[in-house]
Amino acid sequence: MTLPSLSDIAAGGKRALSRALAAIETHAGEPALAALLDEACRAARGHVLGLTGPPGVGKSTLTNALIKHWRGSGETVGVIAVDPSSKRTGGALLGDRARIVTDPEDRGIFVRSMAARDRLGGLSDQTVAAMVMMRAIYDRVLIESVGIGQSETDIAFAVDTVVLCIQPGSGDSLQFMKAGAMEVPDIVAVTKADMGAPAQRAANDVKGALTLYTGHEDWPVPVVLVAAGRGDGLDALTEAVERHRAHLAAGGRLAQRRLAQEAAWVEEGIRAHFGAVGLKAAAAIDAGPAGPFGRELAIARVLSARLEGGHTG
Repeated sequence: MTLPSLSDIAAGGKRALSRALAAIETHAGEPALAALLDEACRAARGHVLGLTGPPGVGKSTLTNALIKHWRGSGETVGVIAVDPSSKRTGGALLGDRARIVTDPEDRGIFVRSMAARDRLGGLSDQTVAAMVMMRAIYDRVLIESVGIGQSETDIAFAVDTVVLCIQPGSGDSLQFMKAGAMEVPDIVAVTKADMGAPAQRAANDVKGALTLYTGHEDWPVPVVLVAAGRGDGLDALTEAVERHRAHLAAGGRLAQRRLAQEAAWVEEGIRAHFGAVGLKAAAAIDAGPAGPFGRELAIARVLSARLEGGHTG
C-alpha cells in the first residue's frame, strides 16, 4: 500500500485528509500507515483540547463557540466528534456532528465524526490516530467525546487539556465526587450559566469536590461559568485554556504528558489484541526506536509469531 506523505496530506486540503483518515480505518496494522502516523507524531504542532461531560450538557454548543473564536483569531481547527453508535450498523449516529455549524467553503476547519462502537471510554478506536494526523496539520484540535461516567476517562490519554462540562441542577457534581472523576479535568466548565443561582451552586459544588482530590497541586483547576449560546464566559474559558497550555509548555510538562500518552496507546493496543497475558509478555520485547504506532505493530508481530509457533513465553 502506498500512502501520501504528511506534507501532501497537509497541502491537499479536506479531501486529502478525508482519504488519510479513511485509511486509518481500512489499513490498520499495515507498516505504511504506522510509519505515516509516527511521522505525524513527530510533527505535532497543534494544541489538543478535549470536551467531555454527560450527554445533553451542551458540549456541541460549546464546540461551535470555540470554533468561531479560534477561526476569528485566524487559527485553523480540526474537530473530532465521537458519536454514539448505531446498534444495527455500528456507524456513528452523527448527532453531535449535526449540531456543529461550519462553513463548507472554509478550508481552515475540518470536522470528522467517529462512532464510539463498543468502547466504554467515550472515544472511538480510531480517535487517537485521527487526532495525531490532525495535530500535525491544524493549530487547534478539539475532541468532543460521547460522555463521561465512572470509567469514561479515556479522553485524558488523547488530549493536552481536558475540559469537563457539567450543567446546573443535574446532580453531576455529586456524582463526580463519588466517581473520582475530579482527577480527569484540567478545567471545569459549568454550562448554561444563564440559569443564574443554580449555575453558581453547581460551580461551588465542583470547587468543593476538587478540594477532595489532591492530584492537582501544580495546577489548581479553574472552574468557569459559561453560557456558550450567548458567548458569556467564553473569554474566561479560552483564557484558562491558554494558561493551561503555557503551564504545560513550562518545564517540559507537555512532552512528558505526550510520552505517557504514547506509552498508554501502545499498552491499550496490545491489551485489546492479546489480553493481559500478551501485555505482560510485551514488556520484555524490544520494539526499537520507532514511534508509538510502529512500536505497537512490532510488538504485535512478535506476539502473533509466538502464538502461531505455540510459544507462551
